[in-house]
Amino acid sequence: METIGFKLTNGNSSSENFLSNFFLFFPKNSFGIQTNILTFAPPFIGKSCLIYKLISVDTLSYKTVSANKNTVEKQWVLVDAEGETLGRLASKVAIILRGKNKPNYTPHVDCGDNVIVVNAEKVQLTGTKMQNKTYIRHTGYPGGQRSLTATELMEKNPIGLVEKAVKGMLPKNKLGSAIYRNLIVYAGAEHGQEAQKPTVINLKDFR
Repeated sequence: METIGFKLTNGNSSSENFLSNFFLFFPKNSFGIQTNILTFAPPFIGKSCLIYKLISVDTLSYKTVSANKNTVEKQWVLVDAEGETLGRLASKVAIILRGKNKPNYTPHVDCGDNVIVVNAEKVQLTGTKMQNKTYIRHTGYPGGQRSLTATELMEKNPIGLVEKAVKGMLPKNKLGSAIYRNLIVYAGAEHGQEAQKPTVINLKDFR
């Protein structure tokens, strides 16, 4: 629907005054406004004419629908870490955990899937990261700083190597903590979620 409004004004009147007068008869929220202003001097002495073209838009046709805990559909996903590079594995797992691969992704909602990672002990790091990359923690006591190389952490706790990489790619807030609880990592090929019948995903084909 198109509506043409016009008003004779003097040269000093502003378009805001015209709109305020025009919308006394037409509510603002009933229009999606596309304004074309033509200013010209018709044969009225000392007057100018403003013509506005208003086009109404059906705002419900493009309404954004956000996901919530009642509408989210979570699935179980199985990822094999054997031969995968740690950083690339972690970034793709984080995307699945957050739900960024879904069309109904909502940033403030836990809308991702539950991810099971197996063969964490067979993950790889490129270059000399196995020897040079360090993981630092602190006991909380004076002089209590401790560090481990990636090689030492892999020997001691390969699950922690993958968990630290994924956790670092999640939000640092309560939502991130809730999403992180959807991750389950196993050092070997066996896992305890057979009852959930997880879907196997090949990360090399994941985009």
